[in-house]
Amino acid sequence: MSRFGSDFKIARSTGECASSGKAIEPGSPCMAVLCDAEEGGFQRLDYSLEAWGEGNRPEHLFSFWKTRVPMPGERQKVFVDDQVLLDIFERLAEDDRPQRQAFRYVLGLILIRKRLMRYMGSRQEGEGDQEQTWWQLRPKGSLPEAPYIDVLNPGLGDEDIIELSEQLGDVLQGDL
Repeated sequence: MSRFGSDFKIARSTGECASSGKAIEPGSPCMAVLCDAEEGGFQRLDYSLEAWGEGNRPEHLFSFWKTRVPMPGERQKVFVDDQVLLDIFERLAEDDRPQRQAFRYVLGLILIRKRLMRYMGSRQEGEGDQEQTWWQLRPKGSLPEAPYIDVLNPGLGDEDIIELSEQLGDVLQGDL
């Protein structure tokens, strides 16, 4: 069982406008939103373009992007562009909550896989039980003298990484 399995859930798209409660028709564009959840994770909401255009926004808005509601039976694709992934990754940099650190770490793995970040090495900090490993990443196309981006390696097991990757894929509507 993943140690994040019950604590770190992000709901999939419901196909329903969070503002009006009305169904958003399959194939229709909408705004997908990540909001801070009390337990440290994220809540996923969808808004019709009409509701979004009227200024309806949730409390604790973290990130948003334009997407569309998938058609029934349609193979899901990633509807989030690379810049949104990079933005979410960057916005998580200063958050020290364990679930957010784990989320950022898995997002970092995805960015490496997508070749938007390069793994440059790692460094250790602290001693004994307080020792932490930080990965050092560099964005694609950055200058060699550019500073590294440090990402805490929270020591996730394979099961944790798979669980968080699936949840991230669910929230972004596709396979990452």
